[in-house]
Amino acid sequence: MYYTIRHLTKYQYSTMVSESIMQLFMQPRTESAPYSSQRCFAFEVSLQPRARVLPYRDYLGNTLHTFTIPAQHLALTIVTRAVVEVQPPPLLPEALSADAWALLDAATANGDYWDALAQTELTMPTPLLHELAENIAAYRRDDPLTVLLEINKRLYESMEYKAKSTRVDSPIDVALAQRSGVCQDFAQIMISLLRGLRIPSRYVSGYMAHRRSDRSAEDATHAWVEAWLPDLGWVGFDPTNNSLADDHYIRVAIGRDYNDVPPTRGVFKGGASSALSVAVQVTVVDNPNTIPELAMLPTDAVSYTTTASDPAIIEADRIQQIQQMQQ
Repeated sequence: MYYTIRHLTKYQYSTMVSESIMQLFMQPRTESAPYSSQRCFAFEVSLQPRARVLPYRDYLGNTLHTFTIPAQHLALTIVTRAVVEVQPPPLLPEALSADAWALLDAATANGDYWDALAQTELTMPTPLLHELAENIAAYRRDDPLTVLLEINKRLYESMEYKAKSTRVDSPIDVALAQRSGVCQDFAQIMISLLRGLRIPSRYVSGYMAHRRSDRSAEDATHAWVEAWLPDLGWVGFDPTNNSLADDHYIRVAIGRDYNDVPPTRGVFKGGASSALSVAVQVTVVDNPNTIPELAMLPTDAVSYTTTASDPAIIEADRIQQIQQMQQ
């Protein structure tokens, strides 16, 4: 399936701030694997105020973009656009073999998956998590795939999806205590349970083409879980919607938890408070030849656009830069 993605992020500050330094995890991944085949054809970043965007890639293959805005500003607007193709993954077997637990332990014994097995600040087990694990029978039995599918389903049934019910830095106990949360809570609770079973698991941030049966927010980013299984590799599970990650899911970044791969992260100089607004639009495109972005950009191109559309904004930025140079 082909998708176009538009992601708008706006920070509005109560007073002037300066020296904003920002980091973005917004570019969809390009990769090919048995259970994940995705290609990002084009990606673009537009900023107001203007700034130079610098991309780099981390050790997990995530593409990050950083920029600095030294001048004073009352607002920061970030718009990203992407064109992505996602292939459907192969069908999973109904279950794994009887020796799958032993194969899993053997594969993880050498430490290759240590970062996907170690608990983090946002996934640290608690008494409430242990209580949940007992209630949904999250222990080693049958085979790893069977257990994963049941945990995915039982988490969906045990908790309510409720927008804005937690914060990005909320520990899992907040969602567990109120039996409700957002996609990142579902993902981090499942990751904690899986790591407790010695199943390597990681946090995936990205987008989802919304379907009628999905209960997660339609105009926002999404988060789900990937678990490593013998003979299958990394397989995606979405406990928020009780589904497997298929070609409706667009992967942006992978990490240990939300703190590793937030869509935006940054600091600024000043004592202002900030208000954040976000809007995401994911559009399915049947014929890629009709996508305007593909016509404008060559294959695998990445464009970092920093021009403002409003002439008044451009002129104000130019005057501000001249004044700073004269100081």
